Amino acid sequence: MPSVDEGLNQMTVPRITIQGNQDGPTLLIIAGIHGDEYESIEAVHRLAEMVDQSALVGKVVLVPIANRPAFSRQSRIGDDALDLARTFPGHAEGTSTQQIAFELTRLIEEADFLIDLHTGGQALEIAPLVGYMLVADQTVLDRQRRMAQAFGLPIIWGTTPQLEGRSLSAARDAGVTAIYAEWGGGGGCQQAGVEAYIAGCLRVLAAIEMLPGHVESQEERPFVVEDDREQSGHLQRNYPSPHAGLYRALIDLQASVLPGDELGYLLDVDTLQKTVIRSSQSGQLITRRILPAVNPGDCLAVILENAELQ
Repeated sequence: MPSVDEGLNQMTVPRITIQGNQDGPTLLIIAGIHGDEYESIEAVHRLAEMVDQSALVGKVVLVPIANRPAFSRQSRIGDDALDLARTFPGHAEGTSTQQIAFELTRLIEEADFLIDLHTGGQALEIAPLVGYMLVADQTVLDRQRRMAQAFGLPIIWGTTPQLEGRSLSAARDAGVTAIYAEWGGGGGCQQAGVEAYIAGCLRVLAAIEMLPGHVESQEERPFVVEDDREQSGHLQRNYPSPHAGLYRALIDLQASVLPGDELGYLLDVDTLQKTVIRSSQSGQLITRRILPAVNPGDCLAVILENAELQ
């Protein structure tokens, strides 16, 4: 049976450990870095019941809700107002978010592989994608590419290794092979996303030979982009809202866009003036804001540019 570890104290990280009957590598799967990312949270809870311990080679460590304070608040962040996804490696004696980041960093350092599952939360809707950092270690990078392919989502995105504060930053520093995934958002829990995450994690377990089975190729070739430009992969910096107001997205996720295309419009609720938000890029819309109320600087859209890896 899986074992449950409640963590070091109420501010830290309960996890579930599944130890296989044969020695082997350790895979760490994290969900709930943000407290409003429910597809990931449900998927990891269900994985605890689905991983076949008798067939498992090595150990799977599951963290179903990394950020309990944020989850309790039904919020992206906890009561210390820190974003856990920007707080790694954390601090043992810091605020609640810093303590959580510190303990998660220890878990990452003890692992061989990491999968970090996300969604768009309450504010954003994100197309199904899996990503990784374009780390300098070629062996680790090749493993990350294989894990991303095995996960089975339609978009694969390799981005700069220079971003700090993330779980993947901690994995990079520890030489751990790491990917992350995004699916949906809006504050609900889409079962298609839950099922895709469960299937993706099980496919990765087979691909890294921790569970038996053959990973079938995807029916449709994924859209693969590797972009090592500064800040690539930082979703929240894209198409910042010029002012507060009410936003309406006008195009669907994964739609192709060209420079000048309308992405949505922003209504100033005081003057009733509409500002059209237009694309400045060619590519595929992978993120759109669906929470209508916006503040200055809030991300309204993300476009993945056409730079397909051959």
